[in-house]
Amino acid sequence: MAESMETDVVVIGAGAAGENAAGRVVGAGLEAILIESALVGGECSYWACMPSKALLRPGTALAEARAVDGSREAVTGSLDVPAVLRRRDSFTSDWDDASQVQWVKDTGIGLIRGRARLTGERTVEITDDAGTRVSITARQAVVLATGSAPVEPPVDGLADVDYWGTREATSSPDVPARLLVLGAGVAGTELAQAYARLGSKVSVVARHGVLDSVPAPAAQLVVEALEADSVEIYTNTSPQRIFAESSGEIVMELPDGRSLSGDRLLVSTGRRPALHGLGLEDLGLDPGSLQTDDAGLVAGAGNWLYAVGDAAGKVLLTHQGKYEARATGSAIAARARGEIGFGEPPAYSRFAATADHTAVPQVVFTDPEVAMVGLSHKDAVQRGIRASETSLPLSVAGSSLFADGYRGWAQMVVDEDRGIPVGFTFAGPGVAELLHAATIAVTGEVPLDRLWHAVPAYPTISEVWLRLLEKYGM
Repeated sequence: MAESMETDVVVIGAGAAGENAAGRVVGAGLEAILIESALVGGECSYWACMPSKALLRPGTALAEARAVDGSREAVTGSLDVPAVLRRRDSFTSDWDDASQVQWVKDTGIGLIRGRARLTGERTVEITDDAGTRVSITARQAVVLATGSAPVEPPVDGLADVDYWGTREATSSPDVPARLLVLGAGVAGTELAQAYARLGSKVSVVARHGVLDSVPAPAAQLVVEALEADSVEIYTNTSPQRIFAESSGEIVMELPDGRSLSGDRLLVSTGRRPALHGLGLEDLGLDPGSLQTDDAGLVAGAGNWLYAVGDAAGKVLLTHQGKYEARATGSAIAARARGEIGFGEPPAYSRFAATADHTAVPQVVFTDPEVAMVGLSHKDAVQRGIRASETSLPLSVAGSSLFADGYRGWAQMVVDEDRGIPVGFTFAGPGVAELLHAATIAVTGEVPLDRLWHAVPAYPTISEVWLRLLEKYGM
């Protein structure tokens, strides 16, 4: 017999999105309990955003020093691999979630460790490792914040190979001499460069191109940088078979008869919402096609079930998941007080994750970086927008000072009928710090004739804003 209890809101998953949802409702005066089967803090804290960027940053810092005459001459060594890995470990607190657990406690949020399953309307059953069960009834809402899981591509032999996912790649205690990477999206590309700079001989195999979701001129800058780091890239191909030799060596056979060999294989071919095993089918919901409104309310489940972050399947980015969770938490609290109803919340209200549709910022933390927000030109046209595209090499006084021989690229997409920017892309060393200004311009729908008066400081890389607007015709 399971122990029974009640609370206002149950949040399944204590990653970044779950923590924000729970924190928001508790901050509004409701009770909340987080359910977590692994580490409190989730994927981003321990196996994704933080450790991957910690692996990348030392190589980028070294490259930046070598890119400036004067500091270049002072660089006499290579990366200290053990020191890089120790620094990476510090950002994960050595995979100890005690500080995150303390934050949950200090915030007034309850925490139960175990695997959760929906057993009825507003009811969740949790089973811990010892088999003890607890049943919780939520007076207001249940929030799914279970994150995402990697997708295994249908490659002959892959299931029989002991391969890395991004978790293993970001937490490895050592650097393999040879690393094979299957997939050239954001994670695959970032980790390929990180390991190449740490000393691995890296080969990347991509079904299409490198960073397919990125405008081609920006992606090409990353390709050239990877090649400069001695990364071998095989595009528009998929392995026919993957197997492990008795020695442990992993072999990838390509369609043209070539074979690639490595000591480790990283598979980074996409992720999907982690919704299976939660009991959604018993509620008449399909875990593979969950639909939510802008407050995170799940369609077809009544007015009590929500999904946020990767679990909602809209935008699989940590910052966007936290944003969605804040909107959902605010909506749940407001509905509990009778302040708003259960219809679609007003766009750009604090109850709606409107930016999911119009102004999603994202960064590829390779060297050079790629920073994007809003719509690409292609996406804008597909939405029926009469859009123009303005692009140019990123060559200003600020970039010349940043690095000798600086190479970059910038693009602005404009809705011509409204005279506002709807998308930006920047590629080059250090461009991630340009992104929030672009995000504000897109989210705020700043007219170009007003944006013209936002004068960029001289000499900074932000001068590219002036050059884009000048080329546009301002």
